[in-house]
Order: sequence, then C-alpha cells, then structure tokens
Amino acid sequence: MIPKTSERFIKDFRTYLRTERGMSLNTCNAYCSDLREFFAWIEGRAGYETGCGPGADPRLVTRDDISGYMETMPERKMAKRSQARILSSLRGFFNWLLLDKEINESPCDGIESPKPGLHLPSVLSIGEVEDIMDSVDLNTEAGIRDRAILELLYSCGLRVTEASGLKISCIYLEEGFIRVTGKGDKERIVPLGDPASDAVKRYLAIRREPSGRENEDILFLNRSGGQLSRISIFNMVKKQALAAGITKEISPHTFRHSFATHLIEGGADLRIVQEMLGHESILTTEIYTHIESSTWQKDILEHHPDAKKAD
Repeated sequence: MIPKTSERFIKDFRTYLRTERGMSLNTCNAYCSDLREFFAWIEGRAGYETGCGPGADPRLVTRDDISGYMETMPERKMAKRSQARILSSLRGFFNWLLLDKEINESPCDGIESPKPGLHLPSVLSIGEVEDIMDSVDLNTEAGIRDRAILELLYSCGLRVTEASGLKISCIYLEEGFIRVTGKGDKERIVPLGDPASDAVKRYLAIRREPSGRENEDILFLNRSGGQLSRISIFNMVKKQALAAGITKEISPHTFRHSFATHLIEGGADLRIVQEMLGHESILTTEIYTHIESSTWQKDILEHHPDAKKAD
C-alpha cells in the first residue's frame, strides 16, 4: 500500500509534468510508476510500520535512502539504462519538491548516475523493409490500413503514439507533408514520400465510418470505428515481420530507427534528421551515426585482407 502522503505528492508532480513541463501522458506515467515503486520499497523497510519510516513523507527521504535503493538494482539484474532512468525520475521529483520549497535540498544530490553503454537499436535493411511491406495482404480493409501505417512509420519516422493519434486534418497529400504532434505536444513538419502518400490515399478511399464525433478526424480506426490502439499497431508489426520471414525482434520503433539510419547512410544532414524525428537534443540523433559507422566497420573487417588470411 503506497503511503497517502507519497501518493498525494506524486499526483501533484504528475500535474506539474503535464501542465507546466508539457510532457506526454506516457512519459508522466513512466515517471510516476518509478516513484511508486521507490516509495513501495521505502514502505517495506523496517520502521515504516511504526510511522517512523521516511516513506510516510517524501520530504523525509534522505540521500542514504536513495543510495540504498540504487544499490538494490544490480542485485535485481536491472540494466544500467533502466537504473539511470529511475534515478532521473527520482531526481526530477525531488527537484520539484525543492522548487516548491517543500525541502531545502534534494536527497539525489551527489548520487552518481549509472553510465549505460552505447545501445545500438535494431535496424532493418532496406530489403527487409520492402519484404515487410510486400507481406501485407492488400485485398482486405485491414491490410490496406496496415500498409498505410507501415509506410508512415518508415517514411516519416513516426513514434507509435504519433501514428495511432494521427489526424486526417494534419495530412497534406497534395503538398506532400504531415503535421506531427510529438512528445511535449511539440509540433513538427515531416515530408511525405510517394509510397506513403499513395498508401494513405488508398486507405482513405475505404476507411470505415468512425464510431463517434471524437473519432471523425482520427486517421486509423479499428473494427469498431474507434481509434486504433498502440498495442494493436505493435501486434500488427510483429505479425507482418513473421509473415515476411524476419526473425529479429522488432517493434514499430524499429521502423523509426531504420528511417533515421537510412537517411544518414544516404547523406542526410544530422540537423535535418533531428528535426524530422522531433529530438530535442542532437545528441539523441547522433546514435544513428554510430549505427551507420558500425555497419561500415563490419563491412571493412569482413573484406579486409587480414580477415581473408584468417579464413
């Protein structure tokens, strides 16, 4: 059971993230989930049942509490990237308490964040992308819709939430671009290629009637005429990958990674790719230069004379 005082502060923090920081619903939920797990751990420590535990009031949490919690993570075989994310959630929460003058100093001060290694996301080759596109059955309404989703994920580098919530009024087929509302309600303009444009036109011609006024402007609808969910898109992508004979683990985000990587491989400017992906920092976009370099490094090593001698 989460202490009421902790829950009250978490709810207020969530409101702050949504209204003042403009963070997405998914990001807010992730922050709050990390905080609830921390306070559940605090609650389970000796002393809480007597009302003396710091979990009864977030303002009483100490640096030793944060350090103790972080020390449990390697024991739980938690990846360093996850550890760093959780510490970021805690740091954001206690900095907010500091901002609101609820505390005089943050217990996260002086706690070093785990240094995750460079994580290179899975990327599809151009041939694999084509195989997945070709695996879709265009003789069905669902197939025509799914092909349009896949084309947009790859051609525009959309996040799954952006694809699920894409509005018809934000698609400019004649002009060749779409308006995308991304994280933090930030809007960006992304060019729309011919394959994606043709797939959307084909889908619009057979799109079913929406179930209500709230779905009239939503592009992708489910069987009931409601907004297609993120989970449905996840499941569709996995189904089409299997149909195409691709065994690597992929998700809708894999198309976004592939979109960025193929652009950089084709010589696109990093700043342009940053704008198209909606990254706040170019450091986030730079991961794709590592993917591209890892590709040519592997190619060089495979074709180097020393490698041939070893064979």
